[in-house]
Amino acid sequence: MKSESALVIGAGIVGLAIARALAVRGHRVTVLERYDRAVGASVRNFGMIWPIGVTNGEAYQRAMRSRAIWQEVIDGAGLWHDPCGSLHMAYAQDEWEVLEQYEAANRSHRPCSLLDRDAALAKSPAMVAEQLRGALFNRDEMIVDPRQALAAIPGYLHERYGVQFHWRTPVTAVETGRAYSGTRRFDADQVFVCSGPEFEQLYPQLYAAAPLTRCKLQMLRLAPQPDGFRLGAALCGGLSLVHYAGFQQAADVAPLRARYQEQFGDLIELGIHVMAAQNGHGEITVGDSHAYAHTHDPFDEHSINAKVLGYLSRFLRLPDPRVIQTWHGIYPKLTDGSSEFVAEPAPGVTIVNAIGGGGLGMTLSFGLAEEIVEGRYGAVRRAA
Repeated sequence: MKSESALVIGAGIVGLAIARALAVRGHRVTVLERYDRAVGASVRNFGMIWPIGVTNGEAYQRAMRSRAIWQEVIDGAGLWHDPCGSLHMAYAQDEWEVLEQYEAANRSHRPCSLLDRDAALAKSPAMVAEQLRGALFNRDEMIVDPRQALAAIPGYLHERYGVQFHWRTPVTAVETGRAYSGTRRFDADQVFVCSGPEFEQLYPQLYAAAPLTRCKLQMLRLAPQPDGFRLGAALCGGLSLVHYAGFQQAADVAPLRARYQEQFGDLIELGIHVMAAQNGHGEITVGDSHAYAHTHDPFDEHSINAKVLGYLSRFLRLPDPRVIQTWHGIYPKLTDGSSEFVAEPAPGVTIVNAIGGGGLGMTLSFGLAEEIVEGRYGAVRRAA
């Protein structure tokens, strides 16, 4: 990329990743964010850098490149993090068989291993021991606190690379070489639109023609655990085995999915799979559900949170299970199986959206940004 200056619209994780990739290569970067700080999907997630959730090959390489950049940013910005890995637990034989298949398919190129019951319990004191068959442990996964990280990274990018941030600057129009916030005009050689579903306001026809919808997920945060109690890893119940493409690629999950449909049909209908991740304050983030539509009600359903907590209790036992916060997030979701939405609606203008097909921004954004800025990214969608 030969541009000397760039505008990035949006200070969520995608916008910050693009800004960093440009800045480290010497470009003058300005970020325009409509709010005082990032308040969208980037701060409403688990904070998981989650390579185990992606398929082998290009996606995994991108995830691991992202993880390495995350570590660089963590060290530079002084962010809390926990390279704790992940544990997927099996409480039934069909779950254990899926874990065995995954481990057999990946043992040569992923740091995963099967743990028997006693070894799994030694790894995490939070696991429910009754009927536990064992677990799959993978070392790739890392936890950050998304609220802390998204608040701190702009300062790091400004101090380290001179990236300029304009807060409370909603962008109302974009064209080649410039962006407008009302009557204010910002000029640059390149413009990157990284504003999540809000890019619909700038390009309504492009958005309407794209294979995009919106995913709403409900999440909860549990109280800080007493006496330094730690989960030991990010914990995942069996429903996650039929949610993530990485398991579907490596194992035959169809029989397990059929059993879940029979036993947990109400959860499957709500898109629920349940995971838990602990931040540096000892609080535990739990979720989540998935609902797909272009327009979502602004109301959260207590019954959905109750179902999440009910399934959580099948594999997690905590000293203090009190719920202290609930919320929902909304992010763009691709409906055609694509891995991200990257489009060029005008010369010099690039939209970057729906990372990992949607929902994997924390895991993949830094790596994808490198590919785009290096000019190695492939199929950019052109405006009709």
